[in-house]
Amino acid sequence: MSSRPLGIYLHVPFCTRRCDYCAFATWTDKAHLAEGYVETCLAELRRAYEHEGLGPATTVYIGGGTPSLLAPDMLVRLLGAVERAPDAEVTVECNPESTGAPLLEALAGAGVTRISLGVQSMLPHVLEGLGRAHTPGAVERAVALVGATGFPTFNVDLVYGGAGETDADWAGTLERVLALEPSPPHVSAYALTVEPGTPLARDPSRHPDDDVQAERYAVADELLGAAGMGWYEISNWARPGHECRHNLDCWHQADYRGIGCSAHSHLGGRRFWNIRSVERYAAAVALGEQPIAGEERLSGPRRRLEALELALRTREGVPADALDGDDPALAGLAERRGAAWVLTLRGRMLANEVALRLRAGDEAVAMRPGARLP
Repeated sequence: MSSRPLGIYLHVPFCTRRCDYCAFATWTDKAHLAEGYVETCLAELRRAYEHEGLGPATTVYIGGGTPSLLAPDMLVRLLGAVERAPDAEVTVECNPESTGAPLLEALAGAGVTRISLGVQSMLPHVLEGLGRAHTPGAVERAVALVGATGFPTFNVDLVYGGAGETDADWAGTLERVLALEPSPPHVSAYALTVEPGTPLARDPSRHPDDDVQAERYAVADELLGAAGMGWYEISNWARPGHECRHNLDCWHQADYRGIGCSAHSHLGGRRFWNIRSVERYAAAVALGEQPIAGEERLSGPRRRLEALELALRTREGVPADALDGDDPALAGLAERRGAAWVLTLRGRMLANEVALRLRAGDEAVAMRPGARLP
């Protein structure tokens, strides 16, 4: 693997329906723009290679939105335009209801090494409450196809804490996921969060309860751990060798270049993000302009603090001098493992409380606000 990781992220902003909790840059009425959008992404990518000195990508990630809504040849063209290291990890997000054999065969032929399935739940009433379009049967069919196609690995993404979901429902989802054939070697489990401007935000009766989510997290850790998957980031569990390298590199503050509307990038301490609107993004690229909506530069203590915030979420933890071991507020939240502090199970549920006590140097730096729970 290259000594300098570089990730390429390609954003696909199209969906058939929008989940009530989603605040991502996605649209349900712009599928007719897909062909032109792909060409625009290819143009942005070409210019990035020409002017930014990007090397071969060690990881590639196509996310969304719903990338599996694109025609297979469009995805293949996007992937083919990325200069990749020989051992690059290549991931494509797919929804169960739009994952078929022709798509998967095309992706395998294009060098995809990992499929990420947006499952969320294995119970119909929970899926309906989350605004998802698929059924548990669609998940079973998609997983079987992924296994038959022969990808090196795949992961299943879940969300807990939705309205109408009980403790038994969540345990049932985990058990049904673990019973899939083939059994997933990687599971991501995210606490449902309330994002401003979403239908979920406008309906307080459906907002998740922090204590309930903490209990659900503990259940996930117990069941996934018993199935041979260890946590390697707060919301991610994997069997050895099946960790997502693209996400790990992001948590290790490596460089990544985002392509597409609303895509974010981080290059050498400079973070920038593209225009959110599909049409305005395409217009900027067509005029030969940088489609950048904003940027910030991280340096000194602020950059070091961010590196610690990200590292704290991982099983490697943070260096011993990043936390005060005598601080009574940290009791039971972090434990020493060699030269590092690593979050305990309870600490993972209260990661922001621990992050507030990180020390990045003599200069005080304010902690950025974050999610309440993993």
